Amino acid sequence: MPRSPGANRLPTHTIPTMPGETDKALKARAQKIFDALRTAYPDAHCELDYTTPLELLIATILSAQCTDKRVNIVTPALFKKYPTAAAIAAAPLPDLEEVVKSTGFYRNKAKNINLCCTALLRDHQGAVPASMEALTALPGVGRKTANVVLGNAFGINIGVVVDTHVGRLSIRLGLSSATDPIKVEQDLMKLAPQADWTMASHWLIWHGRRRCPARKPDCSTCEIRHLCPRNGLPA
Repeated sequence: MPRSPGANRLPTHTIPTMPGETDKALKARAQKIFDALRTAYPDAHCELDYTTPLELLIATILSAQCTDKRVNIVTPALFKKYPTAAAIAAAPLPDLEEVVKSTGFYRNKAKNINLCCTALLRDHQGAVPASMEALTALPGVGRKTANVVLGNAFGINIGVVVDTHVGRLSIRLGLSSATDPIKVEQDLMKLAPQADWTMASHWLIWHGRRRCPARKPDCSTCEIRHLCPRNGLPA
């Protein structure tokens, strides 16, 4: 899908290369990594539970500094009590805070989902818009959240979701040397076909959770060990 100008435009950034690895070789190795992860995790998907774009949007806002597992515990009660954007926008903040309290930073999150839904009612008749510009204009919604919603709720590959796992594995695998999520995203967008941008994030997240945690990666049985420079790990 063609990219539109505006909020989804990324700054210029050069993909780093490993010693002796050309840009062409890096791209070829990256494609082998993504192909191997596709095979290893054929059922990879967004692990936030949702049934509508609105539910995914709210769940993603709540997932900041919180596990998907915890968010999935909280959202059924939240959406049962407040099933629409209008209901969330009309909810008293103390009530929202109480429901989302266990996700952490609950006052700020309750305020954000309230303001976000208020903006949805005002600007989009309560519906979640399907563009990067419109989503990132909503209170509490940044590029990462917009990428989650666009890629998973609408099937639109505008960018790559860069969470903690994606950022960490991108460095470990030598796909990026950046710590800024925007620059990591730009690197991955140059290495993966656009049709795979949403799934590339899922593959890296699943691999990070199931095989390659930060402290004790399971390198001995890793599906991509022959493609990994193990950056940041002992030789």
